[in-house]
Amino acid sequence: MKSLSTAFLTLLFICIVAPVAMAADGAADNAFTQGSFIALAAGLCLGIAAFGGAMAQGRTATAALEGIARNPGASDKIFTPMILGLALIESLVIYALVIAFVFSGSFAK
Repeated sequence: MKSLSTAFLTLLFICIVAPVAMAADGAADNAFTQGSFIALAAGLCLGIAAFGGAMAQGRTATAALEGIARNPGASDKIFTPMILGLALIESLVIYALVIAFVFSGSFAK
């Protein structure tokens, strides 16, 4: 396990350092602009939102299926709120996508 984590960290270090080391001299003037950092932050926030939405959808489906398994007669009463909850969770992730596009589009130059 230790050798696997060492190999992963070495690969991560190479992927981070190599582009900077091989960059052209003229690109150093405008390599890190405010727009690039905002686009990076928007992408990271979108990734976090997608991860949180996926976790929430998984927990929602698990809870609904456990409830239906315990009481099959209540499946109609459980299914509709579950679908509504899944739609609201997905709308929050789509809202994060829209915000990421707005931020990366308005500040990138």
